[in-house]
Amino acid sequence: MADDRYMQALREIARIAGSLVADSASPTDNGQASPATDTCRIMPLPARLQEQAATVAARINPANSPAAALAAMGDGVPLDPSALTILTTKYWGPVPKTLTVSFMDTTPSDLALRILSHMNAWSQWCGMTFALTSDTGDVRISREADGYWSYLGTDITLIPKDRQTMNLQAFSMQTPESEYHRVVRHETGHTLGFPHEHMRRALVDRIDPEKAYEYFGRTQGWSRKVVDQQVLTALDGASIIGTEPDQDSIMCYQLPGSITKDGQPIRGGLDINTTDATFAATLYPQTLRTATVPSPRSASQGSSVPDWGADRDVPVSA
Repeated sequence: MADDRYMQALREIARIAGSLVADSASPTDNGQASPATDTCRIMPLPARLQEQAATVAARINPANSPAAALAAMGDGVPLDPSALTILTTKYWGPVPKTLTVSFMDTTPSDLALRILSHMNAWSQWCGMTFALTSDTGDVRISREADGYWSYLGTDITLIPKDRQTMNLQAFSMQTPESEYHRVVRHETGHTLGFPHEHMRRALVDRIDPEKAYEYFGRTQGWSRKVVDQQVLTALDGASIIGTEPDQDSIMCYQLPGSITKDGQPIRGGLDINTTDATFAATLYPQTLRTATVPSPRSASQGSSVPDWGADRDVPVSA
């Protein structure tokens, strides 16, 4: 029964990946949006590292490999390396794992522990945990003025050690508890490899493109191309197994009614919900099992791709 479920999920992933190859603003009660700094983005790697990132992801967790998706898709799939990177997910694998965490800026111990506790909210359901280290962490957090973002899953292994893998702009002990739930848990979801839920077709189809271009251009200075990447490029399938698209997922953008076709906001998640927890438990079991189910990653996002020069790329062993 479980094997049937995994194979069904893999077939769905293959269908989604095929469609990809073929082609935060937070609402208030009246549907308006709060400041643009609330918008999260998944930070893409420089283009030269995309193929290498796919190789590393498959090495860390063989279930990230596109092989199963390609087998289910059959003929007609481009096999060039750039296409294969689209078919490669960024999950850490079914073996319970602890990622170390450090801070790039001077951070009081009570603040560090508070952030860590919200990162570990995921560990109530899954086998991934986070632990503070005085050395350089696997996850490196900065609170500099660069918004909220994270690299996706195993991509963090390719970031130079003197650069952050997650940014939590201006978080402090005075930041409301609700923001720790909404932002820290969301960014940690990206570190676990989870894409943006709002990129699913049923939610993207609710958005009026011209209104989105105007809104994000006005509030964040985004070009039409960036709005396409951040908001309008659909995954066209289920990234939470066995559920309909979930606008209450912690991984869903909160989008105002002013840019939707029906005038109703896409609510967005304020905390890890039942479907998030169930999916995390399926993907990252708390005890080892032999199968794991990847889901599609979102398209590269962000108005620019940070770079550090090829001479500083993290070496990857053969």
